[in-house]
Amino acid sequence: MESISVLSSPNARSLTTGGNICHNNHYSISSIYNAGSFVSKAHKRNFQIEYKPLRLQQEAGLNHHLKGIEGGHTYNNRRHVVNFAPAPSYDSESYASNPKSILESSKNFLLNVYAFCYPYTMIARTLGTISASLLAVQHVSDISPRFFIGILQVLVPHFFMDLYVNGINQVFDIEIDKINKPYLPLASGKLSYTTGVTIVATSAIVSFWLSGIIGSWPLFWSLAICSTLWSGYSINLPLLRWKRFPKLVATFMFASWAYIFPITFYLHMQTFVFRRPANFPRSLIFSIAFLSFFAIGIALSKDIPDVEGDVKHGIHSFSARLGQKRAFWICVFFFEMAFGVGVLTSLVSSSSLWMKFVSGLGHIILGSILWNHTKNIDLTNPDSTRSFYMQIWNLMYVAYLLLPLAR
Repeated sequence: MESISVLSSPNARSLTTGGNICHNNHYSISSIYNAGSFVSKAHKRNFQIEYKPLRLQQEAGLNHHLKGIEGGHTYNNRRHVVNFAPAPSYDSESYASNPKSILESSKNFLLNVYAFCYPYTMIARTLGTISASLLAVQHVSDISPRFFIGILQVLVPHFFMDLYVNGINQVFDIEIDKINKPYLPLASGKLSYTTGVTIVATSAIVSFWLSGIIGSWPLFWSLAICSTLWSGYSINLPLLRWKRFPKLVATFMFASWAYIFPITFYLHMQTFVFRRPANFPRSLIFSIAFLSFFAIGIALSKDIPDVEGDVKHGIHSFSARLGQKRAFWICVFFFEMAFGVGVLTSLVSSSSLWMKFVSGLGHIILGSILWNHTKNIDLTNPDSTRSFYMQIWNLMYVAYLLLPLAR
């Protein structure tokens, strides 16, 4: 619906208060429509009259003079504007209440939360949980509903812990991420700072609440150690912000991925789900050996794409100290060592011929893929080095599936 907004002289009364702009019938509502007849003839639509005074001033008497803008005719020396503007439609729903707009907003929010939690670490955590849980399987009958419930008991609390760990890092690293990772939700402004803090705090509370309900001590210690280490890594307070110390950071990543996660996940399944005595089988020791090399490589390679932002904000990572090229090839060495350990252990430890073949060949293929990928890396290009870092995680996903085969 379209409307005519009539701008009257300051001594005119408002239409909304019962004032009459047509004194002694000199002007009528129809005359206003005549002033805008070129619109009414073209559209044949209803109009809404809006009164908008240009300025407030009281004068003696109620003299209503208009300056009409039509064919150049002037009624008085006071100017009035006839403004044509679309009036809101009362037949349509507002944008906020539109189901499609609500669905779209919800979808965008979930996508931003998905990016907020670093999905690749969650995928690795999921596969790592499954891999460590399979190490506790002794018989085919162990693959039961209880086994899958045990996996969910680890995955769900750790999902919220991952939200906390990755989120708190972004909350304290907004300025750094604007340089290194401007696509992240907080750095790009897709999520507000308040929303980020709310997600972080809520995730930590929910994670420990679920752990308390489940009642597994290995699960609780996994969450407690993880939250303590990575809170100290990110929070910018005295004696914290441990990311400034590269050796300490490497130790955290090494301890988390090589020891804390596989051991606590295995013990959760072994002692809490299957109710068996705690032990450390040969397969678990092999997993720890493989993940030790791989975790060191990840700890050193994670900062290769972020050297520029880290240096500007006083974060002297290994990549910043050693240089990107040197750090890169040290990482490649540790990754290839991990795959070499995988091949050797598969040949020595596996009791089944087909397990030896699949596990050994699988690690050889993964090592070859990594080596070929190094030939296409441009160390001066952050996108190229970041692609290498993500490729490492993809190789880790596959390796997790091979670890339970070495028994």
